[in-house]
Amino acid sequence: MDCYYIIGLRLASRVHNAVKLQEVLTKSGCNIKTRLGLHETDEKYCSNDGLIIIQACGTKAEIDDMMTAFNEIEGITAKLMDLN
Repeated sequence: MDCYYIIGLRLASRVHNAVKLQEVLTKSGCNIKTRLGLHETDEKYCSNDGLIIIQACGTKAEIDDMMTAFNEIEGITAKLMDLN
């Protein structure tokens, strides 16, 4: 299984999209080796926008299906870096 795919997700309206995004992440869980979430936060503020970086494993078809599912969610932009 190739693990040389990096997916960058930009989330707008993070709170609004969290449930739909989590469903896709859970469905794709066997193809996600690493996930890193980044958003601005401090004692009084938690940003509603954020970034997620994913190291994905699997066939090109599996990765393409994951990308389609991410990009179908309103407010989410997914970009793929294929390092194979």
